[in-house]
Amino acid sequence: MDTPLRTIAVVGLGTMGAGIAEVLARAGREVVGIDVSEAAARRATEALEASTARAVERGRITDEERRTALARFRTYADLQAAADADLVIEVVPESYEIKQQVFRELDAIVRPDAILATGTNALSVTRLAAESQRPERVLGLHFFNPAPAMKLVEVVSSVLTSPPAVESVTALARDLGKEPVAVGDRPGFVADGLLFGYLNQAAAMYESRYASREDIDAAMRLGCGLPMGPLALLDLIGIDTARTVLEAMYAASHDRLHAPAPILGQLSEAGLTGRKAGRGFYSYAGPGSAEVVDDALTPRPSADAAGGRPVSSVGVAGSGTMASGIAEVFAKAGYDVVLAARSLEKAETAKGRITKSLLRSVTKGRMTQEACDATLARITPAGSLDAFAEVDLAVEAVAEDLEVKQQLFRTLDKVCRPGAVLATTTSSLPVVACARATSRPEDVIGMHFFNPAPAMKLVEIVRTVLTSDDVHATVREVTGRIRKHPVDCGDRAGFIVNALLFPYLNNAIKMVEEHYATLDDIDAAMKLGGGYPMGPFELLDVVGLDVSLAIEKVLHREFRDPGLAPAPLLEHLVAAGCLGRKTGRGFREYARR
Repeated sequence: MDTPLRTIAVVGLGTMGAGIAEVLARAGREVVGIDVSEAAARRATEALEASTARAVERGRITDEERRTALARFRTYADLQAAADADLVIEVVPESYEIKQQVFRELDAIVRPDAILATGTNALSVTRLAAESQRPERVLGLHFFNPAPAMKLVEVVSSVLTSPPAVESVTALARDLGKEPVAVGDRPGFVADGLLFGYLNQAAAMYESRYASREDIDAAMRLGCGLPMGPLALLDLIGIDTARTVLEAMYAASHDRLHAPAPILGQLSEAGLTGRKAGRGFYSYAGPGSAEVVDDALTPRPSADAAGGRPVSSVGVAGSGTMASGIAEVFAKAGYDVVLAARSLEKAETAKGRITKSLLRSVTKGRMTQEACDATLARITPAGSLDAFAEVDLAVEAVAEDLEVKQQLFRTLDKVCRPGAVLATTTSSLPVVACARATSRPEDVIGMHFFNPAPAMKLVEIVRTVLTSDDVHATVREVTGRIRKHPVDCGDRAGFIVNALLFPYLNNAIKMVEEHYATLDDIDAAMKLGGGYPMGPFELLDVVGLDVSLAIEKVLHREFRDPGLAPAPLLEHLVAAGCLGRKTGRGFREYARR
């Protein structure tokens, strides 16, 4: 390993550069900040002063430590200030021309043993290294925004990079309290390589008017537990930056998932680049502001002009985890619920599952015993769908098999009273195919709950071309009454969440197939760099590899995009019976219970 990196120059003091400088100064490094803009240098100093003052107020550092950190950070306007640096990190705009010019000048200034790092998240590190006089000392060091808060650092090696340089920078990252992940040189690396394809699809989904910006963002926050929706995140990153990253990724892969959605180019060319401009997918109180203000860019979702139908009783068909969870949700909201299964015994077992769930809530103080008893009293188990004769809303939650669902809807058509709303909870099958199995397709709609239904706040409301306005209005109103967040979308494979989530998961599997990164590094990258609650392989094993493969096949069949074809590794694991946690082995192995 090279000698420890003590003096570090940061070239470019924009938001990212200033954040990196702050991390370094607070970790005891001598930091040389370089920017031709006096205003940028001043803002970087002010940012360090403000952040260290907050740290003192919160008791995280002492006044003496704050003064020391501030003394370690000096700003200059000339690259010559980097002459004695052990490491130089450039964080200038994402342009080969600009970065190459910086590297050429640094070659003539820095010591022979100095390491040059690029902060690029889209351009080729190898290309930048090849044009340097010291390619073995050039690598990528990709921090995530905001640098002081985000734990991930991607350490990017080219075929020319010397191992000692990589070891030194990796040791530095750990000393900064970061989690370094070693990756090879390809556009987007790990985190952005997975993240930006997902963001691009969300932009295309919005551009096609499939769903509103608010519903797309709410769906991914509430359905996947993400800290931000994709369109709000694009505004934060910068729409022009996202477009640059995607163009680099597409040039390398020619994968249509990475071909920038036209709306990204249109917004960029119009100067509507997100928060920094005051307007992007959303409008903000001003340039740089995080405060969203109302605008006329997208109509707000609203209930139909037609009034809804009255609903006081609900039938839930099914005996599995999802059916019992949905029945629990409706009963807790005050609805009388008929829980029907293929036999009374199965229905009683499903109610027993609900009883256990409610008693856990009582034990944890989330519900009183009286409320628990009242909720259970509203649930009537039944061994036949004939018990749905008088319900106002029938919700099916049976196996994800179109023939099974269609047969059930034929039965509901005969059993349910005229005017009853018929809903399917399918996550991937066409709702209209269920509707056409009845003589009243206008009464059929999708209500896609997320598992576990009592905890997850999202419901995707899937309207077909045949669904009546009053049925749609009814389901939106009911969804609000059960304290869930409704999002509207059309009847196409994956709806919102799965259409954006599963291509991302599939791309993660392809990274492993290509030996680009390990399962652990990819999971760590997405949790630490993207703020995801679970890494893609953790999530795949929880969802079930068989379920994931089925959804991937539906998406591929619907959109006919080669990039959506299920990764062969996923197919092989399913064929081998490795389905995830439920079988004890998926992408990882689990202890048998």
